[in-house]
Amino acid sequence: MSSPKIKKSGPHPVCGLPPIRIREDETLDAFYRGRVLVLQRKRGYRFALDAPLLADFIRTRRTDELLELGTGSGIISLLVGLRPTGPITAIEIQPALADIARRNVALNRMNGRITVVRRDFRTYRRRKKFDIVFANPPYIRKRTGFLSATAEKSVAKHELKCDIVEVMQAAARLLKGHGRAYFVFPRRRRDDLETAARACGLHLQAVREVHPRPGAEANLFLAECGFAAKAERVLPPLVLYDDRGGMTAETRRIFEGRNRGPAH
Repeated sequence: MSSPKIKKSGPHPVCGLPPIRIREDETLDAFYRGRVLVLQRKRGYRFALDAPLLADFIRTRRTDELLELGTGSGIISLLVGLRPTGPITAIEIQPALADIARRNVALNRMNGRITVVRRDFRTYRRRKKFDIVFANPPYIRKRTGFLSATAEKSVAKHELKCDIVEVMQAAARLLKGHGRAYFVFPRRRRDDLETAARACGLHLQAVREVHPRPGAEANLFLAECGFAAKAERVLPPLVLYDDRGGMTAETRRIFEGRNRGPAH
């Protein structure tokens, strides 16, 4: 779900910076009531509602060091970066998306908080591990579904460059022993995520299902994982829209950056 667009001319609406340069193939969108600005490609990858849902679900502390696997335009790291946290490393394999993520970090004056690394996270190594790892993995299994109109969007949505097993392997390799990993994934593929997590020594510790409207089956779920085999906590479900198609109060708070959700 994109936010209202901001005109290409005029001062920066948040910081009073000089006019923002937007390329012909880009839009500039505002989020969290204008506290976050996001450049996005018109025809390439554009974030959807699952991004702010995951950002809201992640729990951080001031001392936490975070890693995002596959940052895209950087939106989730930007939203999480508004909170008290330590540094965030955001990895992106696609050069054009890594470039736009870096520009978004600079646009929001988060250069000291977020570092964008253009790498394949499957081969990313670091001696020191992270307190939190998070990802919005590609949803569509290999060799299923129809590819998107652009290669950029196809890589973001389909398991072309990585699958859920490889996402979990990277998360487990880069996570501290007491760390936490957070994911958003289709409800129909929960077994795939859970099987991949267990194979890497991770366990689902908290789960929240996301329903599009009252009475409808969940289409997404949010998961917190860790190495400890604790009893799984089932959190109250999130319902996005009411019977008339309007946002529920909690959905509105999430999209405005005012929600913290149920405790994990």
